Amino acid sequence: MSDAIAPNTEIRLRTRPIAVGHLRALEAVARHLNFRAAAEELALTQSAVSRQIQALEDEVGVPLFLRHTRAVELTGAGGQLLRAAVPSLERIDSAVRQIRRTAGRKSVAISTWASFASMWLIPRLEAFQAEYPDIDIRIDATDNPVDLDTSDVDLAIRYTQPGGVNSDAVRLFGEQLTPVASPWLLKSGAPLRKAADLARFALLEASDTHRVQNLEWLTWRRWLELNQQPRLEPKRWMYFNYAHQIAQAALTGQGIALARMPLVADSLASGDLVEVLPGGRIDTPMVYWLLVGARNSSRPEIQAFCDWLLAQAAITRKAIGEVPDPETQAHPD
Repeated sequence: MSDAIAPNTEIRLRTRPIAVGHLRALEAVARHLNFRAAAEELALTQSAVSRQIQALEDEVGVPLFLRHTRAVELTGAGGQLLRAAVPSLERIDSAVRQIRRTAGRKSVAISTWASFASMWLIPRLEAFQAEYPDIDIRIDATDNPVDLDTSDVDLAIRYTQPGGVNSDAVRLFGEQLTPVASPWLLKSGAPLRKAADLARFALLEASDTHRVQNLEWLTWRRWLELNQQPRLEPKRWMYFNYAHQIAQAALTGQGIALARMPLVADSLASGDLVEVLPGGRIDTPMVYWLLVGARNSSRPEIQAFCDWLLAQAAITRKAIGEVPDPETQAHPD
């Protein structure tokens, strides 16, 4: 007698919810496509992981993986379940982290990009820690956007045009560009009084400005065109990946940087850098924004940090001479 199922025979699948614990094994095996690697990650035996997957398949009623001699392949049903399981597991993990954090020490986790963290945020944190010594700070330096609803990050600082953020984003400050250099570099030769004089110097620039959306505003070529020097060729070009690398090269006298005013305002105030052509500032459409996760906004330590951050932003706006723009999504004050 054949074991084949007749075409019109209905497969009776279970209707009760599946065991959530087995979803960990599903996610690990699907990511590694290897039972042994998944078992090592989960600190289980390979047979234990295999039993969990088998139990999950029994619960669902269809195979989730195809077992080959030397490989494992996710089935269509397995992929469908995986797509639903991963966001759910991330939310569970985030909730557990949140519970553990609120049950212990107060902390604030900030996501921002590396140059902003090193040039603007970190130098100011000592003042916050002096005022709030019982609040721990964690900085997650990344260019990648984070989901504040599911990650363990409480707030994010981002750099984009006004249309690139949600309406609840808070504007910190806008941006101008200006040529800056170490003062002793300028003492080593003839005076630099006009844009054409830049031809005697090395010009420092970000290496990815022509490849990354929005960063074309930061190019020397754009500045030179606006200052009637479209064909100027400098002594040499120097390219860097990050804004803090460009600033460091300028501080050590290696050339002249087209710097973002909010990021070098402190160096200009201290005299470590000087504006070589004060009348040469140009505006960009880029804005620095504060984003706060809705589930975290009511925590006292988050409110304290945001209030402090906005006060620091007001100081920066004054330092760079920015006039508040009533057309922005959120009033800077």
